[in-house]
Amino acid sequence: MPADRPPESTSADATPGAVAGLVTAPEGGAPPVRREAVEVCPDGVEGDRYRRGDGHFQLDGCAVTLVAGEALTAVREATGIDVRDGRHRRNVVVEGFGAEMDSLLGATVAVGDALLRPTRRRPPCAHLEELAGEDGLASALRNRGGLCCDVVEPGSVAVGDPVTVREADPRTAGAAIADRLRERSSSGHE
Repeated sequence: MPADRPPESTSADATPGAVAGLVTAPEGGAPPVRREAVEVCPDGVEGDRYRRGDGHFQLDGCAVTLVAGEALTAVREATGIDVRDGRHRRNVVVEGFGAEMDSLLGATVAVGDALLRPTRRRPPCAHLEELAGEDGLASALRNRGGLCCDVVEPGSVAVGDPVTVREADPRTAGAAIADRLRERSSSGHE
């Protein structure tokens, strides 16, 4: 690990997740390719359509997309639609943060050797449903279709790599500090 990287979070609730899958598609509409490892570059995932500028929603493209393995499992259990083969078309499948991955929004997240910042939700669309060939997939993935990420620091990512929150979302961290200060104040500590 480079010396200029911040240390990993050491809080008790900072249980790491893991990379459960990696997916790229070489061009818009192309079938997804499952990968064992990828290079995350400053502008996206090597070999992926959005990095090449060929994604279907280029104006609303994301450098890197995450989806929760828990979300894919929930969709399969609720609907019978199984897109764990990569037809979900998100780059990195992570496990350990829940189906919606709320704790990752706005945080700095180490994914393998790369640092990412999830900035917003990536809702599914009718085009995804059409490419996957699964009626009902877009509605099944509603509120759990993944997250868009900016690349903070490029690096290699492989299936099985740890996923950890390096720095919590500043709003969440600020709220936690305020709560601790209120508790301290109400218990008479100065």
